Amino acid sequence: MKKLVSANEVKVAAEKGQNVFYVDCNTIITAAAKDLAKELGVEFTTDSPAEGNHTCKEIGLPKKDSRENEIDPEMIFQVVKAVLANRLLESVPVSTSEMPFRADCDPKSGFKIVRGRTVNLETFDTGDSSTDVAYREVISKEDSQMSAGFLTIEKSSFEWELCYEEIDIVLEGSLTITINGETYQANQGDVLFVPNGSKVTWGSSDYVKLFYVTYPANWPDLMAQQ
Repeated sequence: MKKLVSANEVKVAAEKGQNVFYVDCNTIITAAAKDLAKELGVEFTTDSPAEGNHTCKEIGLPKKDSRENEIDPEMIFQVVKAVLANRLLESVPVSTSEMPFRADCDPKSGFKIVRGRTVNLETFDTGDSSTDVAYREVISKEDSQMSAGFLTIEKSSFEWELCYEEIDIVLEGSLTITINGETYQANQGDVLFVPNGSKVTWGSSDYVKLFYVTYPANWPDLMAQQ
């Protein structure tokens, strides 16, 4: 039976400081695992230190045989299982020693790519300890006149008064937002604009993940002055 390498296994290997992941000719590497390995600097190789070079030249591709076009139900099950497991990784606590996220930058131009899958969220202070809200700012006032980041709300709601303009994109789940006595619902793919000076209640009966952009970028300083 073929062995499946998922993104979870790549993440575990990277956390252990391994930058080389050994596989054999009967290994199938999921697309998510390949993408995450590239982001984390992990290299797949068939050159096992114990066995030397293998004859397979294409990583993750078994030798062709008469069963090449057969559908393996067990393989399909393992792939689906790996995809579901990757979604659950967001709820796993991360070590405080880890970097908040990984990014590629061009110091000369200020260009920046944040690797979204590497972003580790931290608790967002809503003023109410009973809420389950987390965020991570990935573009700050040191980068731009705008700031941007990720925010999650899980079975919670909180009131907030904005002293800045904000645009939000719903990445996962469903958001409820109440403004001027009216409650609206935003779902995956929806875009929101919240004007400066708005008093709103953010919430989710289940779970929601947002990507936000604010202007100006120094909104924490402005909030502290209120």
